[in-house]
Amino acid sequence: MNLLSDTHTFLWFVGGSSQLSLTARQLIEDPKNTNWLSIASLWEMAIKFSLGKLEQLASEKPFAEHIADLLAENAYQVLSIRQSHVTHVVKLPFHHRDPFDRLLVAQSQIEAMPILSADRLLDPYGIQRLW
Repeated sequence: MNLLSDTHTFLWFVGGSSQLSLTARQLIEDPKNTNWLSIASLWEMAIKFSLGKLEQLASEKPFAEHIADLLAENAYQVLSIRQSHVTHVVKLPFHHRDPFDRLLVAQSQIEAMPILSADRLLDPYGIQRLW
């Protein structure tokens, strides 16, 4: 199964956080599943890192190299943002105001991919949220 990780899910997984649910951890670690991280999540992390809000990503390596290593080491694929994802955002009601999460919802719907997320504000969109 293809799984789209929310930004916090990816960060909690690679950081070994106890905030990550057992279900999410098992799904990510299941070799039958393909784990995806949206380029929108990478963009969100880059912004937060540049603002000093993601100390857990601090490394002796440059940010880009460190993120590439984390993706490879944890068998994550990067989901590009396509025009169909962006144009689908226009159709979404404003259950959620976060632009990154709204794009993840659009990607989940267009790609028919469940989202691994603790964020219950995604539920009104009718997507499959696993946690």
